[in-house]
Amino acid sequence: MRITTWAEYGLICALHLARRPDDGPITGRDIAATERLSGDYVEQILLRLRRAGLIKSTRGARGGYQLARAAAAITVRDVIKASELSTFELHCVSHPVDSSRCADSAECSIRPVWMLLQQRIDEVLDSVCLEDLLAQESTVRERVGLPLGGDAAVALAAARTLPIVRE
Repeated sequence: MRITTWAEYGLICALHLARRPDDGPITGRDIAATERLSGDYVEQILLRLRRAGLIKSTRGARGGYQLARAAAAITVRDVIKASELSTFELHCVSHPVDSSRCADSAECSIRPVWMLLQQRIDEVLDSVCLEDLLAQESTVRERVGLPLGGDAAVALAAARTLPIVRE
């Protein structure tokens, strides 16, 4: 999985709106200036988030953007999917080694691993909402089942204990 600038900026913009739910519509220019992001890029991202129904826009002198739902009802996966159009790219689909080898009907011993990885990534991204990200890091770690300490080795060990789901 590769987190692109689209996904990262999408989360930054969504979190900016989540921090200011009672401020009324917020302009893309205000978000860009406050977050030190390119205004044109922010407008493109906000358009994607609006098309996905995550934010709503208001026109006019006091116009701008607001979350379309409560921060607790918008997941990280929602934002990444809207910003980037997918959460995980199956390389065998987007860049097949060989059309016959990588076809859906072909036997492939690698594809199930990528599909399981996609499922797990989506589960983690679905388990964290914008409201969680506004809270302390410990809340996010607890939500995704990671230890509360910052030790990467401990986190990796915990990730290895996740059950493998086979279909």
